[in-house]
Amino acid sequence: MNAIQPLLALSFGVLALLVNTTPAMAHSKGLYATEDEAQQRATEIGCSSVHENNGRWMPCTDERELHQQLRKQ
Repeated sequence: MNAIQPLLALSFGVLALLVNTTPAMAHSKGLYATEDEAQQRATEIGCSSVHENNGRWMPCTDERELHQQLRKQ
């Protein structure tokens, strides 16, 4: 029984890492080097504008709108 507890804790730890990294990976896929690339993606998901984020471009007016549009798909 005592050997099961560390394995259970490890399993929950791995699961927590997988759940927490998924949004970060999705977010990084939404960054584009050029404004035109971001505008193309914005049009695909139903946004009409783009915004700059740390020197990279993202679809939609802001991240809130981006996430709203992505939830619709």
